[in-house]
Amino acid sequence: MLANPRLCVITFFTLASFSSNWAADEGYAKVGADVSFDNVLDLTYRESDYRISYGESSLQFGQLWLPDRTSLGTVIFIHGGCWLNEYSVDHSRALSTALASEDYAVWSIEYRRTGDAGGGWPGTFDDVVAGINKVRELSSYGISLEKLAIVGHSAGGHLALLAGARSEHLLVEPDIIVGLAAITNLAAYSRGDNTCQQATPLFMGGSVEEREGMFYEANPGNHGIHSATFLLQGDIDQIVPLEQASLPDATTIIIAGAGHFDWVHPGTAAFRDLVKILSEEL
Repeated sequence: MLANPRLCVITFFTLASFSSNWAADEGYAKVGADVSFDNVLDLTYRESDYRISYGESSLQFGQLWLPDRTSLGTVIFIHGGCWLNEYSVDHSRALSTALASEDYAVWSIEYRRTGDAGGGWPGTFDDVVAGINKVRELSSYGISLEKLAIVGHSAGGHLALLAGARSEHLLVEPDIIVGLAAITNLAAYSRGDNTCQQATPLFMGGSVEEREGMFYEANPGNHGIHSATFLLQGDIDQIVPLEQASLPDATTIIIAGAGHFDWVHPGTAAFRDLVKILSEEL
């Protein structure tokens, strides 16, 4: 079910390859809380240093950002977007740029989503597992797996948590799993009425009543989560309700005044809280 890990197509970008007006010495200006998705899309970023395939599909690839200084660890990042192919890895490039500036190597995974051939459950999760396992082959690029975090945002947070819970599928041993505004209970989430909640049955191929067994398999909390799991959640998130920030044995951190997209905007206080968790736990 998993993609062939031997397939590898590499595109190289020099460290001088930036988007139109990204300046490494300036970083990201501080902004207030509860930023919008458009605010995130407007951010400048540095292009990744490498683009590496982990499977045959054009959507099975990861982007690798390397720090300029000695790495503090490696972050595997899984982007969100309601599991829909309308939302690609591109909107998380500023986050990856900023984490690399904080001296982390970042392996940011793209994957097939609802609307893509092979996407949806369980293909999307299979892609994420294959993308995570691909990191074992990246030591030649100067990254170390001695300190490893898997971080996901929103629907990507669900996939990160599930990967940590289903560690029998992983060929690496993450030190921590971090869910940023993560969807933790798909059955409960699918009963909501915002557009992302309504996308859950599309991802699962049916309602809870129609796909009860699949919903059970896809829920991280049903499999025993990773022993160092952190849930970071803003208390005014309009996309993932506060009650989703709950899993047995997870450490939950609620940020007052933070919205859904604050976690992927490097100018916010919420992003600084993510960096703090990484610095303390890796």
